Amino acid sequence: MLGAASASAGSACGGASWYALHSRTASGERMNPSALTAAHRTLPLGSRVKVTNQRNGKTVVVRINDRGPFVRGRMLDLSKGAASRLGFIGAGHTNICMARL
Repeated sequence: MLGAASASAGSACGGASWYALHSRTASGERMNPSALTAAHRTLPLGSRVKVTNQRNGKTVVVRINDRGPFVRGRMLDLSKGAASRLGFIGAGHTNICMARL
């Protein structure tokens, strides 16, 4: 179920996509597509999140430095570098579970 969350465990599962802009992020830093960063609508900027690709089990820890995604049903927009480590560059989006660290 998209967006299902276990609030007590601080984790949630849903959709994720990737982006590779070169503009400024909501935190004020320049977007670095190869960095391990992500956009989330509400988590505090600077938060660290462990993200697991549900399709292949690969994980990565990212830092929230931007706001988004702005597509219904998606909970994270990952940098291209993070998406590459999670193995879904070609697909463009995947289902993930994330846990705040």
